Amino acid sequence: MSVAVDLAGLTERIAEFGPAAFLVTVGDDGPHVVSVRVATGETALLMTAGRSTRANVAARPAVTLLWPALPGGAYSLLVDGTARVLPGDDGTVALEPASGVLHRVADAAGSGPTCLPVTEPAPPAG
Repeated sequence: MSVAVDLAGLTERIAEFGPAAFLVTVGDDGPHVVSVRVATGETALLMTAGRSTRANVAARPAVTLLWPALPGGAYSLLVDGTARVLPGDDGTVALEPASGVLHRVADAAGSGPTCLPVTEPAPPAG
């Protein structure tokens, strides 16, 4: 994905989609997907992750967050960025967003663009 994203615009989208997302990392055996609860910090998105996810982030910091389309919605939210494990024992991962898009889901009703910047309103479903 190549649409740059600013944290302020992304914060509004996260409020719309909700805090639950999927974090995609890559381990030695391939992709690793976990459900996380995302909070917005001053300069990064914050989430708690397990041991395997944190090890993947430490070895390969390029990650993706995915919010599925809302019920009846035509677009999911994808955010790519660079993650790092914060010091401490609570398992917090910080993700600095690099790009983000609203991506049209394959079975969405009606028509519309395939991808939209996160700061543009999505067309209504149907």
